[in-house]
Amino acid sequence: MSQLTIYSDQDKNQIFIDTHNATEIQTELSKIGVQFERWQLEKDLAEDADNDTIIQAYQAEINRLVEERGYQSYDVVSMNPDHPQKAEFRKKFLDEHTHNEDEIRFFVRGQGQFVLHIGDKVYAILCEKDDLISVPAQTKHWFDMGPNPKFTAIRIFDNPEGWVAKFTGETIADQFPRLEN
Repeated sequence: MSQLTIYSDQDKNQIFIDTHNATEIQTELSKIGVQFERWQLEKDLAEDADNDTIIQAYQAEINRLVEERGYQSYDVVSMNPDHPQKAEFRKKFLDEHTHNEDEIRFFVRGQGQFVLHIGDKVYAILCEKDDLISVPAQTKHWFDMGPNPKFTAIRIFDNPEGWVAKFTGETIADQFPRLEN
């Protein structure tokens, strides 16, 4: 179940909001310019659906975002607990960083946690199956796939080069709870 927890950036024990309600999550995130939606298919995809089948299943929703915002490319990424480089991939995303473009992810399966540092607050958003999140360009954030990652996500880019991070050098990500899976 999706979850939003909003902390003080000075104290992880000071929690302002902790909710699983999708409408509340969407409302709170819209206040800071973050898009959060739920996309649901008429029928479930097979667990072993290939990337082309996944894209086809969500093509209408992808096309809507491409038309609305001028995004240029999209793909599918998957991670499983048996991946030999899962620890290295997790570490790559755990430090606070920004992007020159929006970071858009739609979770087809599994889960991942985006954590945004905006003003004096930290927004931890646990995204699960059917969740779309769009983190605006230049937003300080990090992503945690957990020690045993299991997810498939559609990534949508407005930069044809894909994911390009600028790390802030701050250690704030180390001060907040990690995803355990």
